[in-house]
Amino acid sequence: MSFFNKVLASVGIGSAKVDTKLEKDSAVPGEALRGVVEITGGSTEQKIDDIYLSLNTTYIKESDDKKYTVSGLIDRFRLAQSFTLAANERKEIPFTFNLPADTPLSFGKTKIWVTTGLDIKNAVDPADKDYIRVAATPLMDSVLNAVSSMGFRLREAECEQAPHRLRRRLPFIQEFEFVPVSGPFRGKLDELEVVFSPLSNGETEVMMQVDRKARGIGGFLAEALEMDETFVRFTVTNADIPYMQQKLQSVIAKYA
Repeated sequence: MSFFNKVLASVGIGSAKVDTKLEKDSAVPGEALRGVVEITGGSTEQKIDDIYLSLNTTYIKESDDKKYTVSGLIDRFRLAQSFTLAANERKEIPFTFNLPADTPLSFGKTKIWVTTGLDIKNAVDPADKDYIRVAATPLMDSVLNAVSSMGFRLREAECEQAPHRLRRRLPFIQEFEFVPVSGPFRGKLDELEVVFSPLSNGETEVMMQVDRKARGIGGFLAEALEMDETFVRFTVTNADIPYMQQKLQSVIAKYA
């Protein structure tokens, strides 16, 4: 490579292009995603130091009493070691990776995407962005359907910075916020917030915040001091699916 071409490559002129093709654009947490990364060389030879896939979302972060949206990395997968890509060369790299069990679901404002990048020293990093739909597992779906069957409507679902008591691997959690519009808890609760935390044994921990409706002067005082909210956590398994509504209704009724 001539000196002039080296300079062109170092400032990103003629750099490689990358395109990722997924076998499918939807999956559930824990499921495998397969595809191929197609790389096309630019007008100059370039050394590719790394090829990676990043799984991303956004979440609400709070600082100095202000809320703002930031990108959150769910996981990162390295696909290949360094190699040299000749000018105009085409290369395909197949891949398979499992969606982490704690990947947020594609509900409400929550968007999930895969970014494919090439790490090229001293050059512009070409990247490719592909959105995917992350659906609920059968166990999560059973919980969400049970809550809806009790007369709750999903008002909002988004990822927020996790408080220390709920923080796991990721710095954020996905919160499903429901309001009672009919059924046994209408008039008793203001809202119900649900957070999923998958466990390594295939079970799922469900964390609920039950926000009781203020009743009388004492109730309004409790609400003003946020004492009307009860935090509950319990575990569900696939064996609970046929009886999920009864189980959840029993749990919520204790605090309504």
